[in-house]
Amino acid sequence: MTLSIDAQVATMPMAKALNAGLRQAMAENDKVLLMGEDIGKLGGVFRITEGLQAEFGESRVLDTPLAESGIIGTAIGLAMRGYRPVCEIQFDGFIYPGFNQITSQLAKLTNRNEGALEMPVVIRVPYGGHIGAIEHHQESPEAYFAHTAGLRSVSPSTPNDAYWMIQEAIASNDPVMFFEPKSRYWPKGEVDLSGSAAPLHASRIVRTGTDVTVVAHGAMVSVLIQAAELAAAEGISLEVVDLRSISPIDYGPILESVRKTGRLVVAQEAPGNVSVGSEIAATVAERAFYSLEAPVLRVSGFDVPFPPAKLEALYLPDADRILEAVDRALAY
Repeated sequence: MTLSIDAQVATMPMAKALNAGLRQAMAENDKVLLMGEDIGKLGGVFRITEGLQAEFGESRVLDTPLAESGIIGTAIGLAMRGYRPVCEIQFDGFIYPGFNQITSQLAKLTNRNEGALEMPVVIRVPYGGHIGAIEHHQESPEAYFAHTAGLRSVSPSTPNDAYWMIQEAIASNDPVMFFEPKSRYWPKGEVDLSGSAAPLHASRIVRTGTDVTVVAHGAMVSVLIQAAELAAAEGISLEVVDLRSISPIDYGPILESVRKTGRLVVAQEAPGNVSVGSEIAATVAERAFYSLEAPVLRVSGFDVPFPPAKLEALYLPDADRILEAVDRALAY
């Protein structure tokens, strides 16, 4: 990690940015607790919580049993007592044993109590592919939770967003599903430590363009930027929108962009059937129909279980698949 003292801008990978954001939140509020499997002395399998137990103690950074339902259930009880638990689910595919606690209890308790009971719980979920892992270690389950009323769901794509968004999520009085793209843990980027947080649920245009709007979240944003650079060499201008928030979705920048370009391609690692991309396609078709010069096109993982590591490059959308959809959109 490198740091410019004058501007307080550090260059670090997303993993370190998340660590720094968690440390800042814990330093500011002693009600913030971290919970998860092997997150204490080990620092988690991705080392996101490395050093935090030594700094804040075992009562605030808790190594839990291997029981996701127990982790989430305990966090709900702690939230009822005024704490702000941050739970780590070790891998995306391990979240399902805690699914009932998340969707039936955590998401519903505030409404069940007519707003009198807040649930400031953050659930950190490393998700997505590109790491060559085995079954249940490279999945994209975000649509299940984006569909669930009572939950907020977000996903950073850069170290700077990771640093600020984890703090914003912890400050929220609602439960937040915090999806961390595993493949982006290690690439470095600038983090403005002296800046201020953008709104947690604001989407953002990260590259301006005129011909086609391309939208994604998490790790797919970097793929869109790569595709935009390749397209520019052929004289095609892509406007790249980073969702940042999966639920709720900030449609303002998306609709504004589509009304300019007339074309939209939505990309995601998750399977396409009944997905975040499906929702965006339907909403844009409803709200910007007369601006569209072509159907909204989706590029996604295939509607099959995530394949073995040797086949993941065929399953996950890459720049070529994005550009193929762009060409189809432009052909209308």
